[in-house]
Amino acid sequence: MSVYTNRFEGRCAVVTGGASGVGRETAARIIAEGGTVCLWDLDATTLARVAGEIGASNYQALDVSDPEAVARAADASAEAMGRIDILVVGAGVTGATGPVWEFPIDSWRRVIDINLNGAFYCCRSIVPHMLKNDYGRIVNVSSVAGKEGNPNASAYSASKAGLLGFTKSLGKELAQTGVRVNAITPATFKSPILAQLPQSQIDYMQSKIPMGRLGELDEVAALICWLASEECSFSTAATFDISGGRTTY
Repeated sequence: MSVYTNRFEGRCAVVTGGASGVGRETAARIIAEGGTVCLWDLDATTLARVAGEIGASNYQALDVSDPEAVARAADASAEAMGRIDILVVGAGVTGATGPVWEFPIDSWRRVIDINLNGAFYCCRSIVPHMLKNDYGRIVNVSSVAGKEGNPNASAYSASKAGLLGFTKSLGKELAQTGVRVNAITPATFKSPILAQLPQSQIDYMQSKIPMGRLGELDEVAALICWLASEECSFSTAATFDISGGRTTY
């Protein structure tokens, strides 16, 4: 995958879910392209190691479902980096699998708290920092499940659908500022999050992809980085598909 030298020179980013998967891949690319990154993740041990490996300037261990912790982390990140230009909301969990009438209530609440409420808390705390400089790029990582709904994954599907609606609303609220807000809807891609799912669920999702394969992390990071760049100037409140042909709408 090509690296665009200095594309993010002078830009400062917060990447949630930054200790693994698409968050780590995206953060590493932003840094490789000249940006400064603060990683946010719940896994403090892995977070510290990954920050060192990819050269992140700062990291914050927190649960994004805690609004007070998010607010503190936003202020601390802005202070450490001097500003926040980019927010990539990549933190997420899949939750339990099973039909709605058997779905565990605690798992439903946890998925919504992290995937949807967490995105709201992050944006609510970071947008004011972006408005200070009248510049920002927010990329919310949703899913094809938010468009189509995957059976036996109601909480995840609902949370990702809600994230699309939230992105549209926030993008329109900020449309006359220098802040752009967009979402992506990946199909299943090779990521540690798959460890949370039974193989039967992974096989089902791959069978829906016309290209017949899972996505690669660097493919998703490439799209995120364009949306996080200055080049993305006339797209906001939009949803960008990256699904191997699965959800072309």
